[in-house]
Amino acid sequence: MRVLFFGTPAFAVPSLRRILGSRHDVVLVVTQPDRARGRGRRLSQSPVAEVALEAGIPVRKPLRVSAPEFGETLRGLGADLGVVVAYGQFLARRVREAPRLGYLVNAHASLLPRWRGAAPIAHAILAGDAVSGVSLMRVEREMDAGPVAAVRRTPIGDDESAEELGARLAELAAELVVEGLESIAAGVVSWQEQDDALATLAPKLEPSDAELDWKQPATLLARRVRAFSPRPGAWTHLQRERLRILAAGTDDTEADAEPGTVRSRTAGGLRIATGRGWLLPRLLQRSGGRSLDCEAFLRGHPIPDGSRLGNGAAS
Repeated sequence: MRVLFFGTPAFAVPSLRRILGSRHDVVLVVTQPDRARGRGRRLSQSPVAEVALEAGIPVRKPLRVSAPEFGETLRGLGADLGVVVAYGQFLARRVREAPRLGYLVNAHASLLPRWRGAAPIAHAILAGDAVSGVSLMRVEREMDAGPVAAVRRTPIGDDESAEELGARLAELAAELVVEGLESIAAGVVSWQEQDDALATLAPKLEPSDAELDWKQPATLLARRVRAFSPRPGAWTHLQRERLRILAAGTDDTEADAEPGTVRSRTAGGLRIATGRGWLLPRLLQRSGGRSLDCEAFLRGHPIPDGSRLGNGAAS
């Protein structure tokens, strides 16, 4: 089949590569416009754009993919189907129905109808889900609510970060997309409507959502660290500076200090009192600095025993 591919971040790259290596033809890649990235805020193209251009595939970066004139452009390409993987814009009906078959399919990083929305991986970790996966669904007007053709399940590791889980789900998505293309090409695909009563939402998370509330139990704080690692990174205040905690363990021993109090421990590490138990940071980062393991961080930036973290420390 002739395929339109819509995708932007690194999560979508394995799917694009897998289609490029299949018997199907990618006739156009649609991705988000170039953005300022990195410390220097230099304008750079998306990971999907880089892969497409290397492969000699035409790339378009519309500010508004649903603009009428762009819909006409898509319709004129004679594509059979569209594939969406983490694209990042609303797709109007004129875009959804542009291919010959009249629809697009989307590889979504959750077991639908659980975690519909922009941040399914982080929300699954925050909720303490034991299992995640990828769903191949038909794109409709309501976000992530279309019928599902196939799913792949995978356990969430006890200590797995959003980045680590995302990398595994990206590979599962790539497998699912190509298998879905084969089923659609053969005319044997079967669609199952979602049960809306079971739907949960995974809205976009803001950096403010990553702030650590030390009154919460250590187990919940560790989930927050994992869910926001590496970007934007769970954070707290140390004096008047933000301190990011990018990896952490827990100790269920009852804390003998106020939540947010730092205690030194052996092997060059720290423990931080919480509402229940202790959080044990493993990877730390100052604003504008590099991420360092706890021991290396403390050699350059000692945190005295008894220091208090959190909003009170920032005032």
